[in-house]
Amino acid sequence: MDNLEKQYVIDALAEDSWRMFRIMGEFVQGFEEMADVGKAVTIFGSARLQEGSTTYDKARELAVDLARSGYAIITGGGPGIMEAGNRGAMEAEGRSIGLNVDLPHEQRPNGFQTDSLKFKYFFVRKVMLVKYSTAFVVFPGGFGTIDELFEALTLIQTKKIKPFPVYLIGVDYWRGMLQWLQGTLLRMGTISEHDLHLFKVVDDISTIADEIDDYYRSEHHGGFNLPW
Repeated sequence: MDNLEKQYVIDALAEDSWRMFRIMGEFVQGFEEMADVGKAVTIFGSARLQEGSTTYDKARELAVDLARSGYAIITGGGPGIMEAGNRGAMEAEGRSIGLNVDLPHEQRPNGFQTDSLKFKYFFVRKVMLVKYSTAFVVFPGGFGTIDELFEALTLIQTKKIKPFPVYLIGVDYWRGMLQWLQGTLLRMGTISEHDLHLFKVVDDISTIADEIDDYYRSEHHGGFNLPW
C-alpha cells in the first residue's frame, strides 16, 4: 500500500468515526428531548396532500380529538398530513411534536409544532417515532409512509416491541395493498393470518381516540388487547 492509499484509508476511518459520533449525538438529543412525552400518537401520511384535501382535514380532526384526550401528537414535522396532525394538536392546545429529517425536497418544518427536533439520519428518527408512541395512525402516503408502516408491523410481528394499535385510514386507498397481502403473501405462506390482524383499516375516525384510550388503560393494568 503506497502513501496515497494509506492516506485514503485514514481519511475514510476518520469520516466514519465522526459519522458514528453524530449518530450517537442524535440519539442522545432525541432521548433527552422526548423523555417526558408520556402517552403519544404518531400520525403518518403524505407530504403532498395539502390543506383543502379530505385527507388533510381528517388528519387535522383526528389530531384534535386525540389531543383533547390527553395525547401528544408526533409527526415527521413536514408539510401535508404531518402539518395537519401538528396543526390539530395545537388547535386543541396539546403537545405537538415534529421530528424533522434533512431531505433535498418536500421536508420543510411546518409551523404548528410545540417541540421540533431535527435529524440527519432516517433510522434515528424511526427509533424516536416508535419508542414514544402509544399508537400509529397511517393516512394515505407514499414510499416514506409505507416504509414507516411496515417498519412498525415488522417490529410488532417479531416481538421486538410490544403490540400497539396501528390504524390505516382510507379503505379505498389501502385496498390494493390488502389484496396483495392476502392474495400473494398469505397464499404463498410468507405471512400468517395473524399478521393481517396487526392493523385495522377504517374510514371512520370517530372512535379511534376512545379505542386508543381503552388500549392505554388496559396496557397499564396488565390486560392488553388490541381494540379490534
